[in-house]
Amino acid sequence: MTESAPVDPTSSDAWKQLATIAEGFSPDLRGWFDADPGRADRYTFQAADLTVDLSKGLLTEEILGHLVQLAMDVDIDGRFQSMIAGEHINVTEDRAVLHTALRRPKDGADLVPPKGFVVDGQDVDADVHATLDKVYAFAEKVRSGEWTGVTGKRIDTVVNIGIGGSDLGPVMVYEALKPYVQSGLEVRFVSNIDPTDVYEKTVGLDPETTLFIVASKTFGTLETLTNARLARTWLWDQLGAAGALADTDEARKGAVAKHFVAVSTALDKVAAFGIDPENAFGFWDWVGGRYSVDSAIGTSVIIAIGPDNWREFLAGFHAIDEHMRTAPLEQNVPVLMGLLNVWYSNFLGGQSHAVLPYAQYLHRFPAYLQQLTMESNGKSVRWDGSPTTTDTGEIFWGEPGTNGQHAFYQLIHQGTRLVPADFIAVANPARPLKDETGDGAGVEPGQDVHTLFMANFFAQTKALAFGKTADEVRAEGTKESVVPAREFSGNRPTTSILAPALTPSVVGQLIALYEHIVFVEGTIWGIDSFDQWGVELGKQLALQITPAVQGDAAALDSQDSSSKALIAKYLELRD
Repeated sequence: MTESAPVDPTSSDAWKQLATIAEGFSPDLRGWFDADPGRADRYTFQAADLTVDLSKGLLTEEILGHLVQLAMDVDIDGRFQSMIAGEHINVTEDRAVLHTALRRPKDGADLVPPKGFVVDGQDVDADVHATLDKVYAFAEKVRSGEWTGVTGKRIDTVVNIGIGGSDLGPVMVYEALKPYVQSGLEVRFVSNIDPTDVYEKTVGLDPETTLFIVASKTFGTLETLTNARLARTWLWDQLGAAGALADTDEARKGAVAKHFVAVSTALDKVAAFGIDPENAFGFWDWVGGRYSVDSAIGTSVIIAIGPDNWREFLAGFHAIDEHMRTAPLEQNVPVLMGLLNVWYSNFLGGQSHAVLPYAQYLHRFPAYLQQLTMESNGKSVRWDGSPTTTDTGEIFWGEPGTNGQHAFYQLIHQGTRLVPADFIAVANPARPLKDETGDGAGVEPGQDVHTLFMANFFAQTKALAFGKTADEVRAEGTKESVVPAREFSGNRPTTSILAPALTPSVVGQLIALYEHIVFVEGTIWGIDSFDQWGVELGKQLALQITPAVQGDAAALDSQDSSSKALIAKYLELRD
């Protein structure tokens, strides 16, 4: 699998059949639903706790048949089995891709691969659970107050310092699971190298009760290490100002050892920074940053919500992993959603994809998915180095709930671009409230506000699917000159995802669902979804340009004319 060239999807009969259908495709969701009372039932699927309704997608039995055949032609199932078995499907880095191993149960029977499987000489299950146990033990010390700062006070604020997957995942999960955070604990997140970020995240904190987690596998990420040094200086300065730190190197070293831990495998660099290597939690080359939230990268969240909730979180991932592994292609939710995305982007001209959580605690989920999807599938060469034969990648974006309705939904409803949208909601809110007074104009006193919220969730997908005809607009008494502006074409595709509640398990399920959607699309396009070389060039150039920005005349003179002029203007303004 990993040594052979990927299948060119455009050479398959299924692809050609889909292309033929797309040429004259005229979707008619109103007509399809009218003619087929069982459409909603037939295109609604269950994956663990997630009810997924694809019936408002631009999908027919003929299209579905060809899409499933396409999945078979490129061997989605075979490549997934290769991935979970530890084959080196990340070919440009010659690595296994084993984020699924991060959530395999410790005592699970009938695991596939079997418990204790070895990859590159490493017992994957043993190593994963040894690290988890170490993180759990540390988290319990912080949560119980056994772990204290240098003055003996218990920790009440954890500051996670990371970037990319070391930030986006933990902050998203922390926000999603805030109702599960232990009272008296708070987590803040620093990622941007803009000094404003570290300033705002430390301002007002008590240095005696603050713990920093520096998350960097190599302990060499420029942004993360710069922010870590700034945080260390802040700690020393604040402790000193409070009279809690002697002005000696030994005292400063002792303070760092009590107020800093690391998520890293570079123990020598961790020790050089002043962190006790015993308080460093590792992960492995077969875990990509954007797939790492369920590894030790989640240490800050484990402290916040506790090991038991984290175990439930991991169980949610594993439930979707098992669904992906075992469900037939025609009933496999990640496969079907990935196939639909290919249908929209490669055949119907869709370029972007909206993710719209009707759950405020998921407000960072679209941002998390931006890295997961676009860093994974933003590629123009296949895994054998040959050019892609199709367009690849989608632009993922979104905002939570009714906020988006009052912003960009206009374009989705009546714009000229096709924007497939995933709507995500939960039946039971974490913070149910009632409007006790009402408004006298439709909102009754004692109204359950979540019911109002969910009415919007259902109404938006209905409006996008079925629209509003000119005759329906006229029937409302609208004057003819305004009719075109109030007509809605409908046939705007959506997927509805409904869960019982936003539990740790459900959050894990949602993350795993989109991880596997990315896998499906990447396999069809024949690309390596697990490297990210496009991220590296800008980093390299930043290091080369830094001397010019610092005022080195020779370095400035070597820049292109645009960069040279911009840097010169910056230096002028900075002075």
